[in-house]
Amino acid sequence: MAVATHFSFPVNYVLSEASRSRGRLDRKLVRAVASGDSIAPAISEETKVKLGGSDLKVTKLGIGVWSWGDNSYWNDFQWDDRKLKAAKGAFDVSLDSGIDFFDTAEVYGSKFSLGAISSETLLGRFIRERKERYPGTEVSVATKYAALPWRLGRESVISALKDSLARLELSSVDLYQLHWPGLWGNEGYLDGLGDAVEQGLVKAVGVSNYSEKRLRDAYERLKKRGIPLASNQVNYSLIYRAPEQTGVKAACDELGVSLIAYSPIAQGALTGKYTPENPPTGPRGRIYTREFLTKLQPLLNRIKQIGENYTKTPTQVALNWLVAQGNVIPIPGAKNAEQAKEFAGAIGWSLTDDEVAELRSLASEINPVVGFPVEYL
Repeated sequence: MAVATHFSFPVNYVLSEASRSRGRLDRKLVRAVASGDSIAPAISEETKVKLGGSDLKVTKLGIGVWSWGDNSYWNDFQWDDRKLKAAKGAFDVSLDSGIDFFDTAEVYGSKFSLGAISSETLLGRFIRERKERYPGTEVSVATKYAALPWRLGRESVISALKDSLARLELSSVDLYQLHWPGLWGNEGYLDGLGDAVEQGLVKAVGVSNYSEKRLRDAYERLKKRGIPLASNQVNYSLIYRAPEQTGVKAACDELGVSLIAYSPIAQGALTGKYTPENPPTGPRGRIYTREFLTKLQPLLNRIKQIGENYTKTPTQVALNWLVAQGNVIPIPGAKNAEQAKEFAGAIGWSLTDDEVAELRSLASEINPVVGFPVEYL
């Protein structure tokens, strides 16, 4: 199946290039097609959006890599070579499908979070291997600073960023975010973000899990230095719409700050693969319980019906619903190539306004599960 997937793009590419190049096929492309290798397409500008008020452009949908290397929340508490290969497949197929924006964090997969191997380390390795194969490859990387209670001052932000860069094997990242608001010292953290921009270590800066007030404060503090706050990454999905209810979404729209939506398919609950008889395993099973999944079924059934009209999966419909809200960049987590390919199919088309409204109405009848607790710090 992988070979068929690989063949679909390169053959068309080779033939179109041949017609433009006086009938001469590019030998490198032909060799790649013959071997079944993937060829990285150029990422179309039409699939990209500007990240807040920064100069950075990213794809309308990104890929979250929280699960890569993790064995404390994801992967049924184990990490092995099979899952490593699956993650590599997710990375490659994302790029093959036109998605080049990846979001990680220093705590994902780290020893601090009882993980097996740092997600940053894996992402950096995958990028290096891809560039060795295709030197022109471009990847947009976002990572995050952990506002741990013992970390104080702007220097801690720069120090942590340099450690992240070492794991990623990069000299700079595209987006650097404060993962959550600190219990104290937030002004110093924001100053550290500004320093990172001025030192050329990052192209854009953002925050994550910030309330409306914290968002506005961060925006104003960076603005005084002439630095735009590019993004606020929060939990947002069809069945978890707290950013709308707390004023975060409206503030992002007002200030020109992009809202990056994590858990956009509710950690798999909106894909339709979980039922009351088959709930998710691990910690997610305590969130998306049999009782909750029973209440969710009417919405999932309607999502499936709408998707069939577009030849789209429930996952793609749920992600497209978020994109339809405007100023939202979903970052679903991809564990394998199949998921990555499916996610890419969530953009490039649009639900109707009536469908968007209908799904919101159905979802409003379901009491949402609790989001990530740092939202309420």
